[in-house]
Amino acid sequence: MSDFRQFGLIGRNIDYSFSKAYFTEKFRSEGLEGNTYENFDIADITGFQDIIENNPDLSGLNVTIPYKETVMPFLDKLSKKAKAIGAVNTIKFTKKGKLKGYNTDWFGFTKSIAPLLKTEHKKALILGTGGASKAVAFALEKLGIGYIFVSRNEGRNTITYEQLSPYMMSEYLVVINCTPLGTSPDINAFPDVPYEYFTPEHIAYDLIYNPSETTFLAKAAALGATTKNGHDMLIFQAEKAWEIWNS
Repeated sequence: MSDFRQFGLIGRNIDYSFSKAYFTEKFRSEGLEGNTYENFDIADITGFQDIIENNPDLSGLNVTIPYKETVMPFLDKLSKKAKAIGAVNTIKFTKKGKLKGYNTDWFGFTKSIAPLLKTEHKKALILGTGGASKAVAFALEKLGIGYIFVSRNEGRNTITYEQLSPYMMSEYLVVINCTPLGTSPDINAFPDVPYEYFTPEHIAYDLIYNPSETTFLAKAAALGATTKNGHDMLIFQAEKAWEIWNS
C-alpha cells in the first residue's frame, strides 16, 4: 500500500463535512500521514471530470448531496448493491484505473438502527426521495420492514405529507428523515409531519448529524419517541468505505 494517497468528498456546500474531519483524524491517529482527505465542492456534477483529471493521486472518493445519483453515469462500474439502490456514495479507483461505485449508506443505516428495532417496528415512513432515501429503503428491505416514501409529490409507493393521517402514523412506527430540512445553519426547519401522533412506540431517525438534535427529533422526543441522529450511520459507512478503498 502506497504511503501517499489522496481521498476526498464530492458535494455542494460541504464546508460542514463530517468526512474530512473524520478521515483527517483517522489518518493522524493511525500514523497514515501520507494520506490526505479534501473537500471537492462543485456547483454542478459536470465538474466531476475535472476533479479526476486534476488529482492523479486520488485513491477513493465519497459522494454526498446532491450528487449520489447524478455521479453514476461518470463511473465505469457499479457494485451490485449500488446498482440495486440506484445511488452511489463511495467510489473506488481500481488497480486498472477504473472508477467503481459502491453504496455504504445502506450498511451504515442498518448497523445504526438495528439495536433500536423491536417486534412492533414492521413499517416505516421514509421522508424524502433522494439518493439517501433509496439506500434507507434498500436497508429496510433487508431488515424485513415495509416502507412508503413521503414527498411533496405523490408517486409510486409515495404519498404526500398531507396524506399522513392518524391511522398512517399509528401503523408506521418508524419515521426516517432523509431530507436536508433542519441541517445547520437552518436548524429551525423540519419536515411537515403530524408530530402530535408520535408515541413512545415510535422511532424517529434523522440522517442529519449537525445539529445532534434536530427540531424533527426534538418534537418526536417530546412525545416519548425513541430518537437517533445520523452520526453513527456516518461512522459505519465511512469505515465501510475505507474497507472498500483498501480491498
